[in-house]
Amino acid sequence: MARIVLISTGGTIASRWQGSGYAADAHGDEVMETAAVPEGVEVEVVDLFSVNSPRLTTRHQLTLLRTVHEVLTDPGVDGIVVTHGTDTLEESAFLLDLHHDDPRPVVFTGAQLPMGTADGDGPGNLYDALLTAATVRGLGVLVVFDGKVHAARGTVKVRTLAPDAFADPSGHRVGDVGFGSAVVLRQPRRPAVLAVPELPSASPRVDVVMHHSDADPVLLRAALAAGAQGVVLVATGAGNATPEFVEAVAEATAAGVLVALTTRVESGPVAEIYTHGGAVDLVAAGAVPTGTLRAGQARIAVLAAVLGADGPQGRTALLRRALAAETPVLAAA
Repeated sequence: MARIVLISTGGTIASRWQGSGYAADAHGDEVMETAAVPEGVEVEVVDLFSVNSPRLTTRHQLTLLRTVHEVLTDPGVDGIVVTHGTDTLEESAFLLDLHHDDPRPVVFTGAQLPMGTADGDGPGNLYDALLTAATVRGLGVLVVFDGKVHAARGTVKVRTLAPDAFADPSGHRVGDVGFGSAVVLRQPRRPAVLAVPELPSASPRVDVVMHHSDADPVLLRAALAAGAQGVVLVATGAGNATPEFVEAVAEATAAGVLVALTTRVESGPVAEIYTHGGAVDLVAAGAVPTGTLRAGQARIAVLAAVLGADGPQGRTALLRRALAAETPVLAAA
């Protein structure tokens, strides 16, 4: 028997009607009762918490991270499945992947339709996640949804309501689940694993600021004034903003604030091509380009760097280490 531990955190897969809308309130045992268990699999449930995933905090996510590591100290455990809300699943899964140094899989899944819904997708997703956790090895943290297996890194929610909710817009899925087996199609690229951080007394502030037409850096400077230790700038195109943003980024990095550069475009890497406020200038001002990682996961990488190192140089080095598997930034011709 493969021994799989199910860690329940809430989300739509654990949601029921509350009179005006759905909210997570079901315990892990109730979630588990909705799904069939694959042959040869034995499931143990850890009921960690039950919340809608937009309400998750850094403390929730670090508690999940530490719980996973505690579970894996038991050599008799063959794998872990985490049931999670889809809204921030990409963030939690990536955080765990940055710190996951074990061949045994951690598989995230959830649902787009609440518990008890006719033709709901939760039971099937949970079955597929259990099957995947019982059979694959050495792939890091995974997301299993709608019969597909995705690497945590780069995988984001791409559809608000449809069952096929997750994909990596810049890459390909890791495998497929069907007919009683999980088939691996590729090996994910992963950098060296980061050490598990301690639970801080207060979670560090890491903000996200977006550039757009007519944008100025007032919100970036507001994040700094609010005490942000890290900021993700969501730029346009391949990572471009304005000279005013370049000035604000230089101020931030000079003050020891970690700044990461991503883009609002769905797929493709950040690239140092343009000046006059483009990625060439932003990187020169100290921003760290995040390759193909988008805002949510770029923020998690910054958070991990802030939690894992002291001082601007150490944090920048740790952020670059966390991003080492990303597509290299393109050089200008």
